[in-house]
Amino acid sequence: MKTIGLIGGMSWESSIEYYRIINETAKEKLGGLHSAKSLMITVDFAEIEKLQHENRWDDAAQILIKCAQDLERGGADCIVLCTNTMHKLANQISASVNIPFLHIADATAEKIVSEGINKIGLLGTRFTMEHDFYKKRLIEDFGLTVLIPNETDRNIVHRVIYEELVQGKIIDASREEYKRIMESLITQGAQGIILGCTEIELLVKQQDSRVPLFPTTKIHAIAAIEYALK
Repeated sequence: MKTIGLIGGMSWESSIEYYRIINETAKEKLGGLHSAKSLMITVDFAEIEKLQHENRWDDAAQILIKCAQDLERGGADCIVLCTNTMHKLANQISASVNIPFLHIADATAEKIVSEGINKIGLLGTRFTMEHDFYKKRLIEDFGLTVLIPNETDRNIVHRVIYEELVQGKIIDASREEYKRIMESLITQGAQGIILGCTEIELLVKQQDSRVPLFPTTKIHAIAAIEYALK
């Protein structure tokens, strides 16, 4: 079994889910008392969030590059970045180490394509929905058509993530807003919805949507343990 290197803390609520899913899946696949071999370094999300909103992505990259290099020195066989938004820095992080970087968008897109879906809705932070680093990969590498909410709804999705979900607040009224926004994407032709922030699946479940949901935390975590067990 390979050792999975996890960069977490963005937020710690979703990092817990990574650890849980990876180990539950290892037990399901191997049985008995098996669990996954892993290392995790967690950052102080307050520092990262400040850099995000000040558009200081190069400074944030230096923090995450050091994490990846420390994991490699610690014996990790791959890097898993436990957040969608910070995959904006995936190329810099990947280039800084000599072990594979398992990209969250690739794992998610492979799952979408395997289900015969070609038009997908995307929810996430404003950075994930509006910047090219995520959508472009889905479009160019996997041939998907990507729909995002309108500006007003993007602001709602972003606000709920930062003011509620990353602080462990699960509010029913916000779930209803997300359901409305997902329904709007479905009426535009979305055949499924990417929960493209690792905290969203703490709020929204499959029963909240009439099309398939693609929870990126779960998909990414399972892809990590499958890689480790190859």
